[in-house]
Amino acid sequence: MKILFWPVLFALALSAATLSMAEGGMSGMSGMGAMGGMSGTYRVTNDGILLQPASMSGMSGMGGKAGSRQPSRYVKQKVVYHVNYYDAKKQAGALRNIQNHINAVGADNLDLKVVLHGNGVSLLLDPDALEGTKMKEANATDEMQAKIAGLKQQGVTFNVCANTLRGRKVATDDLYDFNGVDIVPSGVAELAHLQSQGYTYIKP
Repeated sequence: MKILFWPVLFALALSAATLSMAEGGMSGMSGMGAMGGMSGTYRVTNDGILLQPASMSGMSGMGGKAGSRQPSRYVKQKVVYHVNYYDAKKQAGALRNIQNHINAVGADNLDLKVVLHGNGVSLLLDPDALEGTKMKEANATDEMQAKIAGLKQQGVTFNVCANTLRGRKVATDDLYDFNGVDIVPSGVAELAHLQSQGYTYIKP
């Protein structure tokens, strides 16, 4: 009989102890908030073992505040990307790198320029305008134009070498979304100038 009533006696003793603690000034720990908000029904097995509730919702937040925002890793950056090659796949990869750069640093925290010269001007050249130029490729397809437009909307500027336009017989009207402000006298000179102004050079 002692074995039969042991679980009941244990439960009664536990209840009495809990009541005593509450009367002794433990009311400030309402809901066990100091332990992370554990809640639920405790039970005693036939062996006299006290089991915890199946749900311990308060424990989920003990490792840190959920949803807490980490401070930005990056300070404001000035960067120039250099493109002087034909490969459309590689050019698309460069634009993807630029978008990843913006995603990491933030458009408002980034001053980013792309300098195109030589074969790299093909990135902006309309395929319908290829004939009559001295360029071998024109990669400004609808898909590429959409990528370029998306980057421009985030503050990226594309600068084109005047020497290349003149030497390759490329008219500015044949370049996607282009105006005279985007022309620089020399692509390589612009790269050197920007680096002297504190821009970090990247050639993807």
